[in-house]
Amino acid sequence: MNHTTVEFAIFSLGPGEIVLIMLVILLLFGAKRLPELARGLGQGIREFKGAVEGAKEEINKATTTPVEAPKADEKNEEPSE
Repeated sequence: MNHTTVEFAIFSLGPGEIVLIMLVILLLFGAKRLPELARGLGQGIREFKGAVEGAKEEINKATTTPVEAPKADEKNEEPSE
């Protein structure tokens, strides 16, 4: 068994385990707070995705914008007095 197989074996949940986890969450937080928690979780995920997309756009913009080199006659030009 290699490393990736072990990782997937740890995190593979069947329907029974998922139902059990949901019941524990229901008991811990109660039925009234679950929609509030889900809404907050969804909002946090949306904000995170937006931040990631913004960072990707900034990186792409910074790496694809061509840098203009100074022209040869403007490089060593000094103001005349």
